[in-house]
Amino acid sequence: MWVRLAVFVCWLVLGGQGQDRASFHRSGDRTGRCQYTFTVDSPVESSCPSSIRGPEAENLSARLTLLEAVVSRVLGAEGLTEVAGEASDVQETRRLIQDKEQLDRQVQELRRRVEELTMETEKLREKPCPLVQADPTDGFGVMKGSGPVTNGEFQELKAELSELPAPAKVRENVQNNTGCGELVSVGEPETHQKADGITGKYGMWFQDPVATGRLYGPNTVWRINAVGKDVKELYAYENLEQLARGFPMKVVVLPEPVESTGATVYRGFLYYQRRRSPTLLRFDLASEKIVSRKDLPQAGFHGKYPYSWGGYTDIDLAVDEQGLWAIYSTDKARGAIVLSQLDPESLEVIRSWETNVRKNKVANAFMICGRLYTIASYSSKTTTVNYTFDTVSGKSKMLDVPFHNHYRYNSMIDYNYAKKKLYAWDNFHMVTYDVKLGGF
Repeated sequence: MWVRLAVFVCWLVLGGQGQDRASFHRSGDRTGRCQYTFTVDSPVESSCPSSIRGPEAENLSARLTLLEAVVSRVLGAEGLTEVAGEASDVQETRRLIQDKEQLDRQVQELRRRVEELTMETEKLREKPCPLVQADPTDGFGVMKGSGPVTNGEFQELKAELSELPAPAKVRENVQNNTGCGELVSVGEPETHQKADGITGKYGMWFQDPVATGRLYGPNTVWRINAVGKDVKELYAYENLEQLARGFPMKVVVLPEPVESTGATVYRGFLYYQRRRSPTLLRFDLASEKIVSRKDLPQAGFHGKYPYSWGGYTDIDLAVDEQGLWAIYSTDKARGAIVLSQLDPESLEVIRSWETNVRKNKVANAFMICGRLYTIASYSSKTTTVNYTFDTVSGKSKMLDVPFHNHYRYNSMIDYNYAKKKLYAWDNFHMVTYDVKLGGF
């Protein structure tokens, strides 16, 4: 393009008279430099005199000088552009080389860290886990969860389970089966009935440890199927035999719906949580009326702080030798289990304790002799009672008492201190466990 421009300028300088007689040549000299030569025929002279004189010579010389200046300027701009382009390419190449070297160093560092972690993992696998006392500041090092996942009308978690470490078993030679004591062992589950239909996948059942009414005695069995939008049906069976046969003696329709599987029966009353609220209700089984109601202060509800299996199990009511209890959590406790003893008539909180175990990291809990016990897994066939908290001393410790989820989905566990048994609802099945207690 620059050559064409030079020729065009030459044509302008020399004029139109000799444009058909001009010629342009480009060739290299002895040193390799490029030379441009323009030849223009004189329109009036047939031969060149020995020397050029006069205004025409001066005019021609001026035009040639101008042409040389134009050509030099054009060629100089092109050369500068090429040099600048080459310098830019060199800088970009250097930058890319530096980036590659930096990435190579990072890759080498990552490989080194992976090798170190792999070696550390192998070392940990070769030796057993040390026994570490739980720190109340970290709740077993478990991060606070954001709550369970809702699926349809009923909630169920399918997360991977994490079980807490535990020390050696309590020595068997301290066990006895009378009075209060620390839990030593849990027997094999005994199945009494299987629920029909999907509404019976989760549920609760119990016998009153202190039945005082004439209509319902200590052998009466109470049952609630917990799956559904509006759970209100309470089934009453004369005894365990009638439960096994599937013949209820009465079906009571509760005036307000039940939330999840945290209800219990005590002294002729059904205690339960009202659906989608922190309200506790005291229902008289004889008159079939609600006689007391009270909100549980600051309690999370409807999926905020459930057990690990979900099911809106935020508030779990329990009974033992010392009375009525509520197992739950609050925002202040950051998901750790809060344990409150309740007045069985007014439902007022008498006293509360904050534990150091996260509620959503245990499958279920129950009370025995003023002590809280938790289950590690709801679905593992062989799991453990892995933690206890003593309300008398305010101290906690880890346990390793074997526990069996025979049907692999345990959604409810309650203790009956009159019969020294645990009552559980395991994947449609109503089962009981014998327990043995030892000295404190």
